[in-house]
Amino acid sequence: MSVTLETRDLTIRFGGHVAVDAVSCLFTPGQTTAIVGPNGAGKTTYFNLISGQLRASAGKVLLDGVDITGESAPLRARRGLGRAFQLTNLFPNLTVAENVRLAVQAARGVHYDMMQPWGGRRDLMTRADEILESVALESRRAHPAAALSHGDQRKLEVALMIALDPRVFMFDEPTAGMSVDEAPVVLDLIARLKQDKSKIILLVEHKMDVVRSLADRIIVLTNGACVADGEPAAVIASPVVQQAYLGIAPEASP
Repeated sequence: MSVTLETRDLTIRFGGHVAVDAVSCLFTPGQTTAIVGPNGAGKTTYFNLISGQLRASAGKVLLDGVDITGESAPLRARRGLGRAFQLTNLFPNLTVAENVRLAVQAARGVHYDMMQPWGGRRDLMTRADEILESVALESRRAHPAAALSHGDQRKLEVALMIALDPRVFMFDEPTAGMSVDEAPVVLDLIARLKQDKSKIILLVEHKMDVVRSLADRIIVLTNGACVADGEPAAVIASPVVQQAYLGIAPEASP
């Protein structure tokens, strides 16, 4: 079933500072939206408001028309909001395979049963192995998550989100800290997720080459406010974006 996600005048204030300023956006299935802007523009804060890590000072978050503004992050996750963070969010002492298996188990609503250990659930193990292969981590399946490189931890976090099968994928700088060799694996994963037109994909990203390759739509935040929203080529070429994001001063009028 398709899903819609909407923010209406979404706002958060920290003291006298307005970090996100009345941002209204509608996100629909089959669309990958990149949220860009200079450092401190409010991009990750906006993500945190949508996924429930922060509570809004004003405005609303709606999923399928239902107001979820007052719900916790775990409740929103159960509704289908999937979030990958700039900082990894793993079970460090469990193996790579165990991390993914737990996510597969959670997605299918399977509770631990002492009478039927993991070895008896080949369907769950097979699905976990398929996901590990998709993120190029099958050779590290027995390694503790804490022993992985930063880039591999990022890939594992994406694997956990895929295992949970959310209706909305939220990637916060998915290639941050990755080497040139590691980043294409995650970008290819996102490109494959785009093929499922029932999903919404949101992406916070600084790298414009990544934005150009993946985004169907770009939203630009500056000082917490939405200053541009539209098709990538038009948004990137707009004077407000050239000035706010790229630091290019608009040409003086003759």
